[in-house]
Amino acid sequence: MIPEIETQSAVKIKMFQELKLKEMLSYISEHSTYYKNLFKSENIKPSLIQTLEDLTHLPVTTKEDLQQHNNQFICVPNHKIVDYVTTSGTLGEPVIFALTDKDLDRLAYNEAISFACSGVQKDDVLQLMTTIDRRFMAGLAYFLGSRKLGSGIIRVGSGIPELQWDTIKKFKPTYLICVPSFLLKLIEFANQHDISLKDTGVKGAICIGEPIRNDDFSLNVLSEKITSAWDIELYSTYASTEMSTAFNECSEHQGGHHHPELIIAEILDAKNNPVKNGEVGELTITTLGVEAMPLLRFKTGDMVKAHTEPCSCGRNTMRLGPVVGRKKQMIKYKGTTLYPPAMYNVLNHFNEISCFVIEISHNDLGTDEILIKIATEHPSEAFLQEIKDHFRAKLRVLPRVEFHDKASLNAIRFPKMSRKPIDLIDLRP
Repeated sequence: MIPEIETQSAVKIKMFQELKLKEMLSYISEHSTYYKNLFKSENIKPSLIQTLEDLTHLPVTTKEDLQQHNNQFICVPNHKIVDYVTTSGTLGEPVIFALTDKDLDRLAYNEAISFACSGVQKDDVLQLMTTIDRRFMAGLAYFLGSRKLGSGIIRVGSGIPELQWDTIKKFKPTYLICVPSFLLKLIEFANQHDISLKDTGVKGAICIGEPIRNDDFSLNVLSEKITSAWDIELYSTYASTEMSTAFNECSEHQGGHHHPELIIAEILDAKNNPVKNGEVGELTITTLGVEAMPLLRFKTGDMVKAHTEPCSCGRNTMRLGPVVGRKKQMIKYKGTTLYPPAMYNVLNHFNEISCFVIEISHNDLGTDEILIKIATEHPSEAFLQEIKDHFRAKLRVLPRVEFHDKASLNAIRFPKMSRKPIDLIDLRP
């Protein structure tokens, strides 16, 4: 199930996107209060935007713009809105997103072709290990996408290893949709309860919310731990509520594939200009085919690298490498630039660490400080030194590391109303 446009040449894909861009600009010029006001105040004539390169003549849309003018982005009357979701609010106040029937159909199409990209077929059964409630778009998208593709889906929800294993035994799902670190909890439960991991029938896992690959697409520490214990294939995904679009890995595991019929993707530098090929920049997107809340040049805050060579899976679309980190979460520590995922990878090396929380703050001099709180059953000076040595070896810096009890850390990691664990707390102004 590869859409025809995704197998076309780069030239044809670009021409297709430029046609869709003109349609999108015409639509928001007529229906979006926010963009109508913006075009008027900036004296912008959308009709002059003819190519993807012309996008650089348009201002970007930021998360702050969405937060401050949320309702002005809605392009349809209330009676056309059939669903409301909110962003997770990781980097600020959650934003409300409205969806029409057409938007839900687009969401289903996106997830169906994304699942298919990761090898899911009609005769497969998916076990959904994330919430479908709490105004969460992803859980809804997975359900709608499975239905569109024709595969089965079991809505188990998050947590509760015993229920997950009971479901695996009863319904024999072939794919799991989950946060990858939860797979370690499933493995631990299986080992404690004499559940064989060799004959579960599970072929693969669609991994969400956490990185599973290094920059060169090799498995990171977390993924190696999973696959060394459980012989399943892991597929990386990248998505956000604002995009209503996913970038899923195919069987080649060389990055998440772009769907040019759904989204225009730019990789920009700090001055909002395209980076050179092979450089890391901020993913900035323009949604295509969205009816209720289309976005123009929206800066996601995620730092990524694009890969443009054709993939041996048959798709010729651009692919996104693993997210390096969030732009706002960049840390300047003792002369070294760090992003949290690099520290996650170091901490995931240690089986003895049951959970952790990273706190970033400013010291009296206004520079960044890092405090890592970890929980382990057997705290000792020797283990603390081992962690410090590993940080020096892998990242060439040594953050402050402290032992804390597991209950207090989990109280921080799972606040009320949170849809996912919080392992990073940024206290910087």
